[in-house]
Parts: sequence; C-alpha cells; structure tokens
Amino acid sequence: MRRTVFNEDHEAFRETLRAFIEAEVVPVYDDWFAAGQAPRDFYYKLGDLGVFGISVPEEFGGAGLDTHKFEAVLYEETARAGVQFGGSGVHVLLALPYIKMLATDEQKKRYLPKFVTGEEMWAIAMTEPGTGSDLAGMKTTAKLSEDGTHYVLNGSKTFITGGVHADKVIVCARTAAPTAEDRRHGISLFAVDTKSEGYSIGRKLDKLGLRTSDTAELAFVDVKVPVEDLLGEENKGFSYLGHNLASERWGIAFGAYAQAKAAVRFAKQYVQERTVFGKPVAHFQNTKFELAACQAEVDAAEAVADRALEALDAGELTPAEAASAKLFCTEVAHRVIDRCLQLHGGYGYMNEYPIARLYADNRVNRIYGGTSEIMKTIIAKDMGL
Repeated sequence: MRRTVFNEDHEAFRETLRAFIEAEVVPVYDDWFAAGQAPRDFYYKLGDLGVFGISVPEEFGGAGLDTHKFEAVLYEETARAGVQFGGSGVHVLLALPYIKMLATDEQKKRYLPKFVTGEEMWAIAMTEPGTGSDLAGMKTTAKLSEDGTHYVLNGSKTFITGGVHADKVIVCARTAAPTAEDRRHGISLFAVDTKSEGYSIGRKLDKLGLRTSDTAELAFVDVKVPVEDLLGEENKGFSYLGHNLASERWGIAFGAYAQAKAAVRFAKQYVQERTVFGKPVAHFQNTKFELAACQAEVDAAEAVADRALEALDAGELTPAEAASAKLFCTEVAHRVIDRCLQLHGGYGYMNEYPIARLYADNRVNRIYGGTSEIMKTIIAKDMGL
C-alpha cells in the first residue's frame, strides 16, 4: 500500500539523515554501546544537522515547522540502521513540548536558542523510587523561600533518560500538599540548572536495553531554583503532564513500529545469506511463512502509527487513541522482533547482531510512557467500561 504521510521534504530529510547516520554513528556505535552512552559532543552535531530545531519557532533559531513527521522519519532511520541517538530523544519529544506550551517569552529567549544548538541538553524528571506510574504519589518538594525569590528543592528521581548529560532538567515537585478531593493537586514544574549547588547525579543505571542512552538517578538537597524558572502556574503541573502524554505515547508507538519494520529487514537479509543443510535459510517454507506473517503485522502497525501521526499533527489525537496506538504497536513489535530473532538462531542472541540489541531495546516500550496495562485501562474507560 502506498504511504501518503510523507512528502518530498520529509524524504529529502530522510536522505540527509541516512547519510549522517552512516558517516557519524554506525562506525562508532559499538564504542557507544560499550560505554553505555553517546558522547556529549555528538549532540552538537545533531544541533548542527537541525534535528533539535525543527519545531522551534524561527525567532529562536529553529525551523518553525509545526509537525511531528520529521521526528517520525528519525525513528524509522535510526531503527533501520540499528542505532540510537543516545538520550537526545527526550530532549525533543518530551522536554520541548513543555517549553513551548508553558514558557514565558522571557524564558523562551533564555532556553530555546541553546536548546536548538545542543549547547543545553534537556531531560525531564517525573518518576521517583517507589512511585512508578503513580505520579500523584511523588514526594519531591519545592518550597518557596521567605523572600519569595526562589524555591528550595529536595527529593530524588529515578529512571531519568538523558540525566547524565543534561544541562537543564524539568523537575516535577510538590509545592503544596494533595487534598482529600484531589491527590494530584500541588504539583509544579521547574526548569532546573544541573550545575546548581545541591544537585547531584547518582548512579548511571545499567539497563537491559537502550544502552547508549544515559539513564540516571538524580538527587536534590536544598537546591535553589529561581522563581523565574517555574514553568506554567504553581500547583497545576499534573494537568500539564497529562496534556503532553498523547504525543509521548505516539512517539513510543511510532518508534516501536519502526523497530518491528527494521527487525523484518534484518531477518530477511540474514536468512538470505545464511546457509544450512546446503540451502539458504530463506529457502525453507517455515522461514517464508514466519517473515510473511511478520510483514503483515508490520503493515498493520504502520497504518496505525501513520493514522496517529496525522491525528497528532492535526491536534486531534485523543488520549484513548494514543493509548490504543501505543498498545497495538508495542505489542506487534514484541511479537515481530521475537520471531525475527528466532530466525537468526544462536546468532540472534549475540549483541554483535542488530537484532539482539533491538530485542533488548524494544522491551521497555511496553513499560515506559505508561504500561500496557495502563493503556488498556485508558481504552476501557473511553469505551464506557
């Protein structure tokens, strides 16, 4: 089926991005994998390429394009090459929407020019030890000083992707106690400078997959955050978090579909080259049937991911639709990547093969951004159940 979601501009970007990946990422990716993170200077290269500024207004150094389609191309091309761009995905997909939605003109002038160039990398800190998906249960606090010039931040966060290299982190903290009627009340968002006194990075977490993205624990001990770095209104943070969940879940869904598509590509190439019993593995009927079934699932996931992308760009993607896309695409990717690894035999278990890394990278898709079980709850509620 012919896709209609991309135009000539997107395909030109795809060609540029593919050449960049082949020249700047593939030759050194094994080193990144071993180190557990991409080097900090790589993000300057992404800034030079224009990746960070696609949807940033022109007055702040961006291209001013109100679309997620270039991000979609990036998902497809990184998956196709079997690589990741470190923790930079959080910078654009998660942090930028909050800056664009909540920052004042003065804040945008301070934040966005350095955001675009990669001079300041951003992350977002929501999850805390023991809270998981229950963000309303967070314990980190931000108390306004007596003179009203700053907040005093105390607490800790975990699973913060981009947390090692981040220069600014959007930290979710309690500025008021929850009420009996609404335990979500009292959460605020702050743009915190990681060089602040009392801010510290704990362990760089040793993850199963996504090994080139720097994921860390963070701690705050009496960190002073100027009132000028409050994002949006005090105590309304939870509603802001909910506002951006649809785009976050679309990103996970589209990324999962792209991984499934790449898995079929890797498996097809492998079975055509690998010989057993004197014949290419691709010659056997089981191989053909397995790959055919995988391709059919990828086709379906592509249609769902593209439909969600069009709805997102039109401002019409509902929370339930985003949850449905994430649930479907991540579950498809789980099945497809597993079957494609099986076709590699023992070599599929070796990290030198892209399918093994893809298998590990994909597993988190059904957990972060809301687990598959949470997605089912959202969909069921939308159904009136």
